[in-house]
Amino acid sequence: MKAIYLDCSSGISGNMILGAFLNSGVPDKFLRDELGKIDLPDHYEIKIDSVKKNGIAATYLDVKIEHHHDHEHHHRSMNEIQKMIESSSLNENVKSKSLAIFKRLAEVEGKIHAMPMEEVSFHEVGAIDSIVDIVGTAICLDYLGIEKIFVSRIHVGSGFVNCAHGLMMIPAPATAELLKGFPTYHADIEKELATPTGAAVIATLGEYRSNLPEDFVAEKISYGAGTWDLPIPNVLRMYLGDFHGTADLKRVILEANIDDMNPQNYSYVTEKLFAAGALDVWTTPILMKKSRPANTLHVLVDELHEEICAQVIFQETTSIGIRVMPVLRRYEASRRIANVETRFGSVRCKISAYKGSIVSISPEFDDCLKLARENNVPLKNIQREALRRLELKLGES
Repeated sequence: MKAIYLDCSSGISGNMILGAFLNSGVPDKFLRDELGKIDLPDHYEIKIDSVKKNGIAATYLDVKIEHHHDHEHHHRSMNEIQKMIESSSLNENVKSKSLAIFKRLAEVEGKIHAMPMEEVSFHEVGAIDSIVDIVGTAICLDYLGIEKIFVSRIHVGSGFVNCAHGLMMIPAPATAELLKGFPTYHADIEKELATPTGAAVIATLGEYRSNLPEDFVAEKISYGAGTWDLPIPNVLRMYLGDFHGTADLKRVILEANIDDMNPQNYSYVTEKLFAAGALDVWTTPILMKKSRPANTLHVLVDELHEEICAQVIFQETTSIGIRVMPVLRRYEASRRIANVETRFGSVRCKISAYKGSIVSISPEFDDCLKLARENNVPLKNIQREALRRLELKLGES
């Protein structure tokens, strides 16, 4: 599976993550076009620069916002952010990941300030630059087909930082809460190196590893720059590659029998579960007592994401009980994404291999659908050409 490893020896922030993705080859035009699908009421500009931090070439992304006299205009409640993302034309995978990260933030802010998640006013976290950072990260993960995020120990910095509530110790309360369960450390750098947006991304989607996992094969290394000039290189190092292992995590299958939910809801529930970290989701038609037609919802998930997936099931379905069954082992093909150019446009294709041999190749449906609509041609024509071009490309390699 496609994976990234984040070396957080100089902290982590939303713009550092985006900078690393752009440095790895995600087209900045694609990122800008996708972000343009969100109806943001504030005028903002994304500035992207090539910089050097202690001699290391990196990409620095900064969001410039046109300020208004009404300072509160730049604050966003969780409800506002949710409506903004859900009403956009972003694909469902990007929406789900973005909302999962923001909801994790809202839960933490709500806990800190003793208020319901929906009523939280995000202040810095809810500002336009953080919306860009979080949604932009989800866009890049989707573009590259990343299925697993590994994270090193996190250097959080030290000292104090000014925020909307006054002077706060580093890490800020939200950051500290989000990074529970991740090893962190303070060095002699008196700066805020780990921000709430960066912490929210890894707390929602990441998994700690002290070093590169044994079965991780890096294909590319990229660098996203932070704002500060420090005695150490202020960069986030991102390893992009294939992970061929199982991450040594226990897996379980969550099951729920459901006989009173609108079947149309299953598509949405499935998207939410994948965004929450499910490895696979499927349903089985069954008959329950009194011969009532029903479905069993099955969710394959690792131990790190078991609880959040159970929460999704309770929140998004009518189930009031979930069975948990251990999975002893699973055979898994490695996967990678290859881009092919057709006469209609670029299409991402998934290549799966087992024991060094390719076992499956398939064009990404969403890419083919988009090109079919844009060019007003049959969808199957796009799929056929993409598959033909990929086969030619594999034959040449």
